[in-house]
Amino acid sequence: MSYRQETDFLGTVEIPQDAYWGIHTYRAKNNFNISGYEINPEFIKAFGLVKLACAQTINELGLWEKEKADAIIKACEELSEGTLNSHIIVDPFQGGAGTSLNMNVNEVIANRAAEIYGQKIDPIEDVNLFQSTNDVYPTALKIASIFLLRKLEKQVTALQESFQEKEKEFADIVKVGRTQLMDAVLITLGREFSAYAEAISRDRWRIYKCEERLRVVNIGGTAIGTGLCAPRKFIFNVIEKLRNLTGIGLARAENLVENTQNLDVFSEVSGILKAHATNLIKISNDLRLMNSGPAAGLGEIILPSVQVGSSIMPGKVNPVIPELSAQVGIKVLGNDVIIDQCVAGGQLELNHNIPLLAFTFLESLELLINTNKTLKERCIDGIKPNTKNIKKHVENSLATLTALVPELGYNKISQIAKELTTSELTVKEYLIKNNYITEEKFNELTSPEAVLALGHTDINNPQ
Repeated sequence: MSYRQETDFLGTVEIPQDAYWGIHTYRAKNNFNISGYEINPEFIKAFGLVKLACAQTINELGLWEKEKADAIIKACEELSEGTLNSHIIVDPFQGGAGTSLNMNVNEVIANRAAEIYGQKIDPIEDVNLFQSTNDVYPTALKIASIFLLRKLEKQVTALQESFQEKEKEFADIVKVGRTQLMDAVLITLGREFSAYAEAISRDRWRIYKCEERLRVVNIGGTAIGTGLCAPRKFIFNVIEKLRNLTGIGLARAENLVENTQNLDVFSEVSGILKAHATNLIKISNDLRLMNSGPAAGLGEIILPSVQVGSSIMPGKVNPVIPELSAQVGIKVLGNDVIIDQCVAGGQLELNHNIPLLAFTFLESLELLINTNKTLKERCIDGIKPNTKNIKKHVENSLATLTALVPELGYNKISQIAKELTTSELTVKEYLIKNNYITEEKFNELTSPEAVLALGHTDINNPQ
């Protein structure tokens, strides 16, 4: 392998001749050989778009000859399109507030552009002109986050629609509702799924709205938000280029110093992701309970069988998709704590924790995107009701008696409940045999329409 020599303030090192990255990336790779993780592809794309906006703006200011400008712009486009991803090799966990990633990007663009141009292009004096890691990195992070938020909203919408389909499909299936895991009153399976759909709908709206929190960026602020070393025309024009390139309604912060110092918007949006995660955990646990059995549990729904569940128990099939979804939810809750700690740990004019924040925040988004898709496609879409078990529970549970209170009164129902404790008959059989109620009336009071009615209309019977 042939090498080239590159020099920085600390000395000279040998770099593989065919590497687009250079000495800054080399040092970062050695210093931060920590996790083995890669930079999120959406983050690299966003970095490419930020660099492209800067290059286009510099070109319009007439500071580069055409061939040089074309080469740099072309290299930025390639980075934003994902063709140079393999050359972004620094670890996501790094000191320096993201300088290592910014320099990896600068070096890759510079060396690729030099290959096109046929002459040397400097990663700092050319590609990083009028920029700082401190405005480029958080701007790219916000853009990447918005890209992923939009993907997440799409998957959350699909999950909501899946629950709504099940709400319709199960609308007429009366079942026992439970509070504190104990039989309570009758409900329909459809209404239970409507509650899941409503919770996910609320998540969808929150995710849609929180994008606006991330649209305010500090590009043009350079080191600490004062715009040091950048011409005013660049500062005012680069945001317009970036808005056009991303298709996002980005706005330059009115107070660039504040926007460079503070990352609390990520804490705010992470809280919304956390709320969604809590809903996924709760729903997943409900699905596991209702699916439990199949012979010795609730057994009210049948989840799709997606893989064999045991290496020792033949025939066992576990609810692995809800289990996965709940675990991802727990991970997102943990990530939220990390993000809050990162945000709180900033000092004076900059937050040095932004690399950890970026990795964790984007990880939460990716996990939730994939989990919503998997939960919908490999679980919710294929859920079937176990109508035999549901009917058995309704006919045997004292919860069914509550539906009869408007007809027989609370005291009478309490008496019947006590009598049923020594009877081997079902609730329905016992009531009809002892002439407490006719079968027709029983069916009427335990119908889907009756159990879901918002109160009854007999104002003379307040029971």
